[in-house]
Amino acid sequence: MFMGPYEPINLLGLLVQSIFIENFILANFLGMCTYLACSTKLKTANGLGMAVVFVLTVAGTLNWCVQAYITGPDALSWLSYLGLDTTGINLGFLQFLIFISVIAGFVQVLEIVIEKYLPALYMSLGIYLPLITVNCAILGACLFAVTREYPFLPNLVYVFGAGMGWWLAIALIAAIREKILVSNVIPHLKGMGITFVMSGLMSLAFLGFTGIKLANPTEAAEPVPAVTYQPTIAILEEADDYKE
Repeated sequence: MFMGPYEPINLLGLLVQSIFIENFILANFLGMCTYLACSTKLKTANGLGMAVVFVLTVAGTLNWCVQAYITGPDALSWLSYLGLDTTGINLGFLQFLIFISVIAGFVQVLEIVIEKYLPALYMSLGIYLPLITVNCAILGACLFAVTREYPFLPNLVYVFGAGMGWWLAIALIAAIREKILVSNVIPHLKGMGITFVMSGLMSLAFLGFTGIKLANPTEAAEPVPAVTYQPTIAILEEADDYKE
């Protein structure tokens, strides 16, 4: 339940995969709205990236529990210990609603904390901080983890790595955009044009990690079938029969 067939090396591979190979911005193009809007300054990008990592890690973990004990197939079987018969009850149709509610709840808590302790960051993020609730990368990571049926610890590593990958991408493009402000850029490419070009180049660079195959658990080696050899005399007799 907690590790399943996964080994520690698989968790490391899963972390690398979620950050670099399956980066939610550069590979899946999820969460592009806040990526483009809040990447003009590196300080703002780092603040939003940390917020996304926190929300995605906690919400992804809680949504795993929701899937395991509420909305998944036979997830309500634990109620039998209370004397309740839940045979045939499937709450899967509530999955999206509960997932988004969990995400929204943590975004509200995070917004209150940032407003109290980091007012400058809160003002710089503006309307985009509440928009983490509808950030498709957050919901996408939760749904990807549920679809792939990760055990608890691999799920935790995956959602944390997905958040780190999102933070890495927005921090990289923010640093590049700060440098571009003092660079000579073709007038027709200034603004979103050069941002899309740089994002495409970053996506191509991250393709170099595609060959890493450490995320999948090691399967038990299949037994090699025994090879039976016919005696030489029997082979010769078969050959003589064939000639006749």
